[in-house]
Amino acid sequence: MKTLLLYPLFPKTFWSYDRFIEMAGLKAFIPPLGIITVAALLPKVWEIRFFDRNVEYETEADWEWCDMVILSSMVVQKDDFHHLILKAVALGKKVAVGGPYPTSMPQHALDSGADYLILDEGEITVPHFLDALASGQDKGIFRAPEKPDVTSSPMPRFDLLRRDDYLMMAVQFSRGCPFNCEFCDIITLYGRKPRTKEIDQTLAELQRLYDLGWRGSIFMVDDNFIGNQRNVKRLLRALIPWMQERNYPFTFITEASVNLAEDSELLDLMTKAGFYGVFLGIETPDQDSLKVTKKQQNTRNPLTEACRKINQAGLMIYAGFIIGFDGEKSGAGQRIQAFVEETALPQPMLGILQAPLNTALWNRLKQEERLIENSGYVEFGDQNTLMNFVPTRPLPEIAHEYVDALWQMYEPAAYLKRCLRQCLEITPNHVLRQQIYFPKEKAIRLIARLIWTQGIRMSTIRAQFWQQLWVLCRAKPQFLSLYLGLCAAGEHFWEYRVLARERITQQLGYDPLVATPASQLDTTPLVSSGSS
Repeated sequence: MKTLLLYPLFPKTFWSYDRFIEMAGLKAFIPPLGIITVAALLPKVWEIRFFDRNVEYETEADWEWCDMVILSSMVVQKDDFHHLILKAVALGKKVAVGGPYPTSMPQHALDSGADYLILDEGEITVPHFLDALASGQDKGIFRAPEKPDVTSSPMPRFDLLRRDDYLMMAVQFSRGCPFNCEFCDIITLYGRKPRTKEIDQTLAELQRLYDLGWRGSIFMVDDNFIGNQRNVKRLLRALIPWMQERNYPFTFITEASVNLAEDSELLDLMTKAGFYGVFLGIETPDQDSLKVTKKQQNTRNPLTEACRKINQAGLMIYAGFIIGFDGEKSGAGQRIQAFVEETALPQPMLGILQAPLNTALWNRLKQEERLIENSGYVEFGDQNTLMNFVPTRPLPEIAHEYVDALWQMYEPAAYLKRCLRQCLEITPNHVLRQQIYFPKEKAIRLIARLIWTQGIRMSTIRAQFWQQLWVLCRAKPQFLSLYLGLCAAGEHFWEYRVLARERITQQLGYDPLVATPASQLDTTPLVSSGSS
């Protein structure tokens, strides 16, 4: 079988880092781990050509060559995903699809003409698909209600990647999350029992990247890296000597729940193993909203104190926030801004609440008859989307607070100030020469472009750029690489806030920062907050 594996294009999103990627001479943030794992599940005798379309386009000759096209997609990639299905169908090629988007909304892929839907987790469903092919089936939907033992997951085909075109590599140790946040589709897709790989299995994946010549940052893409704390500590205890023996060739970043701050041993192990940063789902400083959405792990201790402990342990914090919870009081956007300012979080991701399909939130809102069809993330697939349900407070008010908070937090001077404060507040990780590793030739290009844009061209922050650089070099020079990377990322976020404002304006029909909500729509809540 001559198989063309394609990963669809991403639009510009919070996480695409477009401007930063361009300045550094890169093509994409991280590679698609799912589809290169699927590649490893395919028969060895198959001929495979793989293209991450965010890095390199396939050619017409590739389309002529192949017998089958295999796609993996998230919702945000839906436009290019459907374009590729339609092209394959027009060329008479068989199409197989998988990934979070078709798993959640399989009918969408069927409507575009996909022949085979390889849904849920591929360790179970890819073999079912291969059996169907061998028996001559020309169509099929392959699902698995059970979750696979991830110790059976094969070594991802890292060799298929153009590794030097990515900012980071990706490795996965576990799937699933033990918590029960109402809005989260991770537990819908991957379950509440975190399943982990074997320690030697994960070290072998790291060794493979090492042998292929990768030196740099690795995103441990687990849904919640600390979901199974016993096993993650076992991994870290083995990873520490592995890193020491190879003179720390990698640095790591991951995603974790806020209760990480409660485990000093775990924090210590992470920093000794080479972790420099962590993404936290903080969501909101409003305790009532956290309780409504069943994010109890964020209510046990003060969130500002949790951030302080994680910084003191030696980890930089990225964080996600959400606006629009049921029963939320006016001013939620301003309270998020105040929290971000207090904790000096440099890159807060802010989104409007969505009800992903089949989550507890979606089921509740469906029962309450509050879901809105053809709206929200299902329709647009990005963070700059009005909710796909009727909220308990006026929608214009939520939209205004969202755009205003994003606009204020990513005002260039305020952003740079937070970047410096975050670096000054992190305790240095003495096992790392720098807090983030970046290839030398790309670092030189990035710094040159950064000096030109922020140190020379942008008169509004020029003096601040040089003053803060001087402060950082004197106080914590080991954070220079991390700090300059954060500064350069600002170039993306300053463009992104404009795009977010344009997208919300398009959906509302007016600019929420220019028109007041009361002048546009009746601000009386459509749903009583008591319904939550």
